Amino acid sequence: MLFRITGLSPGPSRHLSGLSDAESSARGVGRHVADASPDYPDRIELRDARPGESVLLRNYLHQPACTAYLSSHVIYVLEGARKRYDGIDENPEALRTRLIAPRGFSAAGQIQDAEICPGDSLEALIERMLANPTVSYIHAHYAKPGCFAARIDRVGSA
Repeated sequence: MLFRITGLSPGPSRHLSGLSDAESSARGVGRHVADASPDYPDRIELRDARPGESVLLRNYLHQPACTAYLSSHVIYVLEGARKRYDGIDENPEALRTRLIAPRGFSAAGQIQDAEICPGDSLEALIERMLANPTVSYIHAHYAKPGCFAARIDRVGSA
């Protein structure tokens, strides 16, 4: 079964790039300059920020379904990121090198399956979860901090 992993659209974070620290702070956004890699996983390009690159720490509503699973959490986005990651049957390094907590959801936003796995084992878990017809999409989370990492869909679904 083919799957697609996508990063976030850069559009909703674009207005935050280039703001002063005071303007960012007034919007609840922090700015950090990466001093090491792999410490700052970007959610748009699905790669780690390189030392010297600026990342924005912001809240993101990753599960907007009107259910008990409505959820938001803090994420990093690379300041000025322009192109979202979109890979078919590819597991980007930012996921592959971390402990991942995939959560399978129904079309109505109800959790159907959840697991934790090393990122280099994620593909097998994706295939198992998407084999369940009640799972419409998967949210991958970085297991240790618990924050949203990426969305996973069957190829041909949105």
